[in-house]
Amino acid sequence: MSGFKEIILKQLSLEPFSLIGDSWMLITSGNMQDYNMMTASWGGLGVLWNKPVAICFIRPQRYTFEFVERNDYFSLSFYNEKYRDALTLCGTKSGRDVNKTAATNFTPVFDEPAPYFEEADLVFVCQKIHSQFLDPGCFIDKSVEKNYNNGDYHKMYVGKIIKGLKKE
Repeated sequence: MSGFKEIILKQLSLEPFSLIGDSWMLITSGNMQDYNMMTASWGGLGVLWNKPVAICFIRPQRYTFEFVERNDYFSLSFYNEKYRDALTLCGTKSGRDVNKTAATNFTPVFDEPAPYFEEADLVFVCQKIHSQFLDPGCFIDKSVEKNYNNGDYHKMYVGKIIKGLKKE
């Protein structure tokens, strides 16, 4: 864990609305030979089924979707404002077309079951424990539907946070 220390999740003080909604995060899955990451600004952190969890949402056309589907683990990593352009690139370019690691100059780390990046300030390593596509028939607030003009409903992934890492 070069440059990171493991943290006790219950002792972590953070503002999830700003952390996810404003600062964004990278969702990364795969292995040393083949991985991909994408920027996300929708998700959540909390407790579910008596476990610390992270919840993220991925549309099926995203390249990262394939990686999260075929792997048991993913990471969520958070960065300071200095990396905003890199996060923008990871949210607007596909790993099918661009080597995002080279384009962002991020340094991948492979010492956990899911890759993450040395440039992150905070990382949650997550084990998938549930996934399901959002069902438009379950939207109580029908205005939510405006996020799905193409019918490309997100798949929700609930990951048990198995480790939290913070930049030393």
